[in-house]
Amino acid sequence: MKKLVSLACVALMLFSLAAAGGCGKAEDVIKLGWMGSLTGDQAAYGTCESQTLKLLVDEKNAAGGILGKQIQLICYDTKGDAQEAINVAKRLCAQDKVCAIIGPNASGQCIAIQSVLDEYHISDMSTVATNEKVTVQDGVLKEYNFRVCFLDPEQGRIAGSFVYDYLKYTKAAILYDVNDDYGQGLKDNFIKVFEAKGGTIVAEEGYNGGDTDFTSQLTKIKEANPEIIFTPIFYQDFINIHKQARTLGIEVPMLGGDGCASEVLFDAADAVDGSYVINHVSLTDPAGEDFRAKYAGKYNGAKMELNGYMAYDAFLIWCAAVEHAGSDDAEAIAKAYTEVEVEGMTGKIKISPENHNPVGKSGCVERIDGVNKTYIFETKIPTE
Repeated sequence: MKKLVSLACVALMLFSLAAAGGCGKAEDVIKLGWMGSLTGDQAAYGTCESQTLKLLVDEKNAAGGILGKQIQLICYDTKGDAQEAINVAKRLCAQDKVCAIIGPNASGQCIAIQSVLDEYHISDMSTVATNEKVTVQDGVLKEYNFRVCFLDPEQGRIAGSFVYDYLKYTKAAILYDVNDDYGQGLKDNFIKVFEAKGGTIVAEEGYNGGDTDFTSQLTKIKEANPEIIFTPIFYQDFINIHKQARTLGIEVPMLGGDGCASEVLFDAADAVDGSYVINHVSLTDPAGEDFRAKYAGKYNGAKMELNGYMAYDAFLIWCAAVEHAGSDDAEAIAKAYTEVEVEGMTGKIKISPENHNPVGKSGCVERIDGVNKTYIFETKIPTE
């Protein structure tokens, strides 16, 4: 009987160690959650975000961690779906008991998880969710939602100013996903700015996410004879629309939002050549060369996506908030987000307490060189 009791005690001790992570007590670890699209049309973005964070966490832990503790990064795939984002947020908050979340990389998913964040009082620092409703809706501040990116109104100003003032075009067409919060917000803001400057929207066509045939919409756009097509969509649709447009004889350039800026575009080579994307930072900025090289070395030559830069900045401000709070208390971290400032890959990051958005960020536009498979910096445009 004594032998059985001893074995039971050993088993209980082993179970307790496993529950604590297998190496040290649970309180010796700070849990940080990440959520984003590892599968689906936005997988390139999510993969780069999660890989960037893993690299940064490994470096931070090797240097001693934060507040004397090691960081445990817990990552989940949202599959690019709002409902799955809710499920993942609940798991991170209720089961994993993270102190904060970084991601997801899309507005619709960020908007969807708000009730979960409110329930558990855990903050989310979004990387590239630009819709206004992510942090403020109907004039009400969302207490636990924050972001490191500029917003759709700012991106709309960049797009409208670039087309009218920089390219000197006065006729634009629009093609967008009618069911996407990101696309809807960016479209509306582009129209507002472009028309106020004197431009004319000669065609406005929509499609449903998941559609693969854009012939009808592109035919109508061709008949309207625009000088440029504004496409506030994501990179996979951007590629497919280009291919079909060129087949129909449409040779005018397209302008995509930040959801189009991806190395995946170069799989389409000539089809996307000469078009433009709005970005938070130039993907060829010399200032990011060292980290791009480090990332490529870690991940078998992989190229850095925009989301890697944004995840980098989100991690920096999370670290600063934890250190400022002096603990991994979720409420204290949320409060500290508006009290710290960091110099990130995309510039200075200071979160406003009024709207939980970064203050004074600028954007840029890059031209796609499909032949040489690279981006060419076109111009930097202030968001205000």
